[in-house]
Amino acid sequence: MDKFSTLFLGGSLFIIMLGMGLSLEIKDFKRIFVYPKAIFIGLFSQLIILPIIGFLIAASFSVSPAIAIGIMILAACPGGPTSNLIAHLANGNTALSVTLTAISSFVTIFTIPFIVNFSTEYFIQQGAVVELDVLAAILQIMVITIVPICCGMTIRRYKFLFAERMAPNVKIASGIVIILVIVGIVVKEKDNVVDYFEQAGIVALTLNVASMLVGFCLPCFFNIKRDSAVSISIESGIQNGTLAITIAVVMLGNSTFAIAPAVYSLIMFFTGSAFVFLHLNRKK
Repeated sequence: MDKFSTLFLGGSLFIIMLGMGLSLEIKDFKRIFVYPKAIFIGLFSQLIILPIIGFLIAASFSVSPAIAIGIMILAACPGGPTSNLIAHLANGNTALSVTLTAISSFVTIFTIPFIVNFSTEYFIQQGAVVELDVLAAILQIMVITIVPICCGMTIRRYKFLFAERMAPNVKIASGIVIILVIVGIVVKEKDNVVDYFEQAGIVALTLNVASMLVGFCLPCFFNIKRDSAVSISIESGIQNGTLAITIAVVMLGNSTFAIAPAVYSLIMFFTGSAFVFLHLNRKK
């Protein structure tokens, strides 16, 4: 992978995570004491159930190791910044959504390296495995995610009005950036892209739908309010695809691992929109 691509991906993720930070405050982390059961179930769904579902799907479908590993990288990542917007549009518990995104972004720093290493060992033949140095990976993920989040939160703390004005613009820029990243991957893998999309499409869709269904049904089973169940469902299904792509391309040095996260990133916006539509129409 060339230096420009590395810088572009790093810069893209920085913009996206900075945008998340511009919308976060310390009180968002304190909500764990306000919604303890909802947050516990939400984190359990996203950090435990989602990787398990991802593994079962990747192992069950007849896909290449690269697609399977890409699915696992995606399942290991935290919720994406757009999940908060989708939760808001769906009349979900937006405060819960923001809190889950914030906490999962910190927790997955420590879980991602282990899940990724397990996946490469399981799906790739012995001798061809590419492993992450766990400590180095934790530090890298911290630098590319937590540092910009903290920068954004600091700006919001001391320049609140500026952060309020900039947050929507950064979100738009984030959307443009993820499209450019996906286009770049498609161009780089143009000779195999049709085959990869055929393989990854059904697997990514299955993971997305299954994670959202489990994310909705699990809190309902524990008698959590519907608006909170909606947010947990969205948090479980709307992943940080840019982080997954960055891990695949920059940290593992394999753009084929990024195909599944790229496909998933496209699919999740359609399923997320469908979820919003169905939920709003049910309430009428």
